[in-house]
Amino acid sequence: MSELLKINNLKVYYFTLRGIVKAVDDVSLTLDKNEFISIVGESGSGKSTLAHAIPRLLRPPGKIVNGDIFLENENLTKMSDEDIRKVRGRKIGFVFQDPFTSLDPLVRIGDQIAEVFLEHELIDKKEAKEKSMKLLEEVGIPSDRYEYYPHQLSGGQRQRVAIAIAIALNPKLLIADEPTTALDVIVQDRIMDLMQSLINKGMSVMLITHDIALAAERSNKLAIMYAGEIVEFGATEKIVEESLHPYTSGLLSSVPDLWSDKEVKSIPGNPPDLIVPPSGCRFHPRCPFAMPICREKKPPRINVNNRNIACWLYSEGVTK
Repeated sequence: MSELLKINNLKVYYFTLRGIVKAVDDVSLTLDKNEFISIVGESGSGKSTLAHAIPRLLRPPGKIVNGDIFLENENLTKMSDEDIRKVRGRKIGFVFQDPFTSLDPLVRIGDQIAEVFLEHELIDKKEAKEKSMKLLEEVGIPSDRYEYYPHQLSGGQRQRVAIAIAIALNPKLLIADEPTTALDVIVQDRIMDLMQSLINKGMSVMLITHDIALAAERSNKLAIMYAGEIVEFGATEKIVEESLHPYTSGLLSSVPDLWSDKEVKSIPGNPPDLIVPPSGCRFHPRCPFAMPICREKKPPRINVNNRNIACWLYSEGVTK
């Protein structure tokens, strides 16, 4: 596979009255073409901040303070505001967490899709409407609902409309920020099927989610994020078969299994305050395998079994 997205040493901080929130702190990862990657972690781990930083949708007081984001060798962090606007929609589509707030409640859903075509393509209103109706059908909404307003649709249908707007210009990368959080499991599955169909059509997808079971079922790669850092990154199958980082193991142990007697275990404690994160490994206050060095020094990133991991258990040659 050829590389589509490359993030190098990215740092995104929020400059607040309480102090500097290190929401994304030295994150690096890659995404290939036709690949489905999931960024997984608890609330407050920095997942959404990372997602918004890629197309530069961060709002003040958030700011990229270091690092580079390359999309097909174009450095998005160095682009002017005018140039990055041309990237959004055409090369990167973005699905926001809550479609009810991202869609305009006073505009018909079909017109909201058509606006994308009218803004970016040299076509008239009739052709834009035809393309919008076709796109509604493609995401599983009857074209006769073109005239509906967002409040007339279900949560799953609104999310499909949001996806239709994001993919209208056939971007190379679709970033979906918690697109299934408020949906029931049946609608959730349909949304994920839709995203899988986009992969089959040549698009790459980055899913932001706290649901590791959902991510494991659909993704090619998993990036496990904790307290602003990627602690484990690699092929989904390998991580699920044998997780290496204790945080990843904790997330997998917290997933219930209806078909087995596996004990469901929660991770003790709470995520840290990112204004004053713990010294050393940020997970050490909650880690059952914490050693003195974990409290003193930040673990280096190393490759173990074709995975990128930051954990002293492996850096020091200690096994679980």
